[in-house]
Formats: sequence, C-alpha cells, structure tokens
Amino acid sequence: MTRLRDADVLVTGLGAMTPLGGTAPESWQGLLDGRSGVRTLHDEQGSWPEELPVSIAGSVAADPADVLGRVHARKLDRGEQLAVAAAREAFQDAGSPPVEPERLAVVVGTGIGGVLSTLGQNEVYERSGMRKLSSYAVPMLMPNGPAAWVSIDLGARAGARAPVSACASGAESIAVALDLIRLGRADVVVAGGTEASLHPLMVAAFGQMKALSRQEGDPAAVSRPFDADRSGFVIAEGAAVLVLERAEFARARGARVYGAVAGAAVTSSARHISASDTEGQVLAIQGALRDAELAPSDIGHVHAHATSTPGGDLAEADAVAKALGEHPVVTATKSMTGHMLGASGAFGAMSALLSLRHGVVPATRNLDTLDPQIHLDVVNGSNRQGSWDAALANSFGFGGHNVSLVLKRTP
Repeated sequence: MTRLRDADVLVTGLGAMTPLGGTAPESWQGLLDGRSGVRTLHDEQGSWPEELPVSIAGSVAADPADVLGRVHARKLDRGEQLAVAAAREAFQDAGSPPVEPERLAVVVGTGIGGVLSTLGQNEVYERSGMRKLSSYAVPMLMPNGPAAWVSIDLGARAGARAPVSACASGAESIAVALDLIRLGRADVVVAGGTEASLHPLMVAAFGQMKALSRQEGDPAAVSRPFDADRSGFVIAEGAAVLVLERAEFARARGARVYGAVAGAAVTSSARHISASDTEGQVLAIQGALRDAELAPSDIGHVHAHATSTPGGDLAEADAVAKALGEHPVVTATKSMTGHMLGASGAFGAMSALLSLRHGVVPATRNLDTLDPQIHLDVVNGSNRQGSWDAALANSFGFGGHNVSLVLKRTP
C-alpha cells in the first residue's frame, strides 16, 4: 500500500444528492447497480417548451426540502438547498467532528450559481413588480450562496470560499480545501460542489453550443461516454460534499476514514472558452502526481471527467494516455448521472475514493463500442473488482479550467 505522508489529508465524511439517490450511499449503490438517473423532463416539469433541443435531464432523486424543512428551504435557491443537505449528511457521516468554529472552513463551488432564482425572480418582477420579489432574491442568486449557507448551517468561522470554475468547480473546491489544511488554516474543511440549473433557458443555451446529446429513444441510453456513437452530454443537477481533516486531528478523535486526498493541481488552458485542451489536462494530471509524490504507474484507477461529448472525451483520453499510460482502470459515471456541472468533480472524487475503499470500479453504462481512437481500459459490461492504492479524478470546465485530484486508499 502507498504510504501516507504528512501532506496527505484524510476524508472522513461523505454527502450527496444526485439523480441516483438522496444520499451518498444511495448514489454509490446506484453506480454499482448500473442504474440511470436520466429522465424525461416533460414527465416531471409538465410545461417545458416543445422547441427545446432535448427533453431529458438528470434530476435529483430526492427533495432537499425534506431535509431542510419547507420554511427554511423557501429562503434558498435550489442549488443552495442541495449543498446544505449534502453538507449536513457529510458532517454527520464524519461523526460531527468536535472542531472549534475558528478551525472549521467551508469550500463549496458552483459552475453557474443561482440561475433558477435569477430567472424565477425576474419572471415575478415582470409579472407583478418589485413588491412581490423575495427578500432573499439576492442571496439566492449569489454564486457564494451555497458556501455561505453551509457555513451558517455548520457554524464554520474559518472562511467560506466559493470557487467558480464551470464544471471543475467541485473538484477545485477540494483542491482549495487541501491547501487550507496543509497551510494550517483549518483542521476540518467541508468541501464540494453543487448545481441546479434545469431550466428551459439553460437547455436551449447548451443546445445552441451543440453540447447536448440529441439522441432519441430511451433516456437512460443517451449519455454514452467514450462510446463511438456519443453525441453530447445530458444536463443534470446535484450536490456532493466531502469532509476533509488534518490527519492528526482525525486520528486523535478516532475518526473513521474513507481515504486520503494526496495531491491536486489546477491549470488553465488559455486557448479557447469552451473547447477541451489535451495539453492543459496533461499538465493538471502531471501536477497532481508531483504534488502527491507518485509516479504514473502508482495510479491504478481513473475517474474520468468524460461527459459524452465527441471532442471532450477524446481529448481527455489522449491526456490520460500521455500522462499515465494505458494501464489504469477507467470509469465514466456521467453515463449514469448525467453531467451535474459544478457538482460533478466532487462526486467524481467521492466515487474514486469509494472504489479504492471497496475494491470495485463501477462499469461505464451505454458503452456498446469503444471509440477506436481511445486506447484506455474503460470498465464496461460489469463492475471491475480489484485492489488499487491510488486513483486520479479529473474535472474540466468551460473557460479552460483543468483540475486533477489524487486520492489514496488508507489502512
């Protein structure tokens, strides 16, 4: 087993609300079962315009208001609701660490922010005037709102940070949390990502970019990472939150440990506002390995960003092959959840940690024919059993944001 270093930070709690379940265990079991959380929008929303390019999405499988209470939930944007619910679960799962408020920090990112509240409150204003606006309208739309509400909910006073790096936001939050603990600025950090942007405007906008799959038929079969017939991603919502602790603090209190965050790197491609860039991704992977003091051969598993776009999947496959080689066992869980945007990177890190802990990598759904240009060991058909000491979780976003995290198995 790869040794733990003083620079490694332990993960002691997990929380999630995803299209596969209302908790982290339910979501993980959904991955193992190969279930899809992608559904027909019209079945649930009832009034979505027929002109939209697609009519499917990955909507969360539970109601966050059931966790928060209806009265409190009305003050929060849906993305904020998801974040607080997942953070509560993660903190309780960690055993509610007895940390001083001044040593407890929050880092929760979002790719878009409170777009549902922005658009919803604009409709209220245009229809009924300012007197009908919610007095919480501004906090609802703030991108820092999820982090702020989590800090209020948990009483965290060591800072509430909110990385906004498109679909890499959740992963970058974990990278920031790692730095905070290493720098001695916190003993415990609650970190992750959230997103709730299932709105006709967002579907239309992503459709105009030709980013969404327009495949017809069974909604569960549309998200097809690495498949030769992939045609775009499926938009989804969700939240994923991890509790990171300074190793000495966690051990002193006898905390149960899921694994460790051993390295992280953040790069910017500085080339194109939306196109994937293999070079920038390679730099992120190599940087994370250096930070973790590991060699490419030490990485046994890769949780790929793999959104199911033709160019994006190919760029990442090339980056992984160049930086690590073709030996790691690769999975792409967006084949089941859809693309949770700012929450996806944190959920990917969670999945990678659980794969190391339980010795199983979930199979990639809908991978009927591997793209012949992709030369990776992508798990297909059935879950892969094995023993791996370290994993890599990739997360990339519009704007050229590239984040790679190295996770370790712990004794």
